[in-house]
Amino acid sequence: MRIVRYKAADGIHYGVEDGGRIERIAGEPFSAIERTGKVDDLSEVHPLCPVNRPRIFGVAYNYREHTNESGKEQPTLPVLFMKPSTAASGNGDAIEFPRDGEIVHYEAELVAIIGKGGRHISNDDALGHVLGYTCGNDISDRIIQRQESKFGCLLAGKGYDTFAPMGPAIVTDLDPTNLDVILRQNGTIKQSGNTSDLVYSVADIVAYLSRFMTLLPGDVIMTGTPAGVGPINPGDDLEVEIPGIGILKNPVVAAAY
Repeated sequence: MRIVRYKAADGIHYGVEDGGRIERIAGEPFSAIERTGKVDDLSEVHPLCPVNRPRIFGVAYNYREHTNESGKEQPTLPVLFMKPSTAASGNGDAIEFPRDGEIVHYEAELVAIIGKGGRHISNDDALGHVLGYTCGNDISDRIIQRQESKFGCLLAGKGYDTFAPMGPAIVTDLDPTNLDVILRQNGTIKQSGNTSDLVYSVADIVAYLSRFMTLLPGDVIMTGTPAGVGPINPGDDLEVEIPGIGILKNPVVAAAY
């Protein structure tokens, strides 16, 4: 099932998309999918971030090859950080390159979206709490990130507005252990990995997070990026593709402020 969030002439809705047709559902999809019978044409609506102002959890150094290229040791527990909800944006939205930015990188990611909240969730039950998956791009200002990391924190370098685009749809019933994750910059493949290289699986991360905090419906988890991260510049076009989900497309523009 492909679940999309979008803006139509009469407001913002969720719907189930099939072949360019979107059948609206009542309310949000996290508790139940209740089809209303109202149909919109995908070409006539504006796509939005799959979740409105979500809590965004990230996992660093979670692909073995990316950890190796970063010159780090393999982690012995999930290396977690958060991005503010204002970083979230959708398919087609511009990524704003900061006015004082110097080295800003793309990071293609599989994103898991929590459907059923909970605390102390077991690994065996963890995927049952996931509504579905989407594409994400964990944009990162490396200069700020490195300065923060010296003092054991990580927020501002990953927290600019527009630094967490996600989309184009939430897709259910996928196996998150064997998905290709691809990033193209101006049509050229820069990252090409597979979630089989994850140090900590989606189930591992969900279970681990829930040891410390209650997970909520609509929480999103950016599960890490494969090898091949690199710089972006205004004028770039970025695409994150995960077969079975689709392509997240975002242009890079110079911030106006």
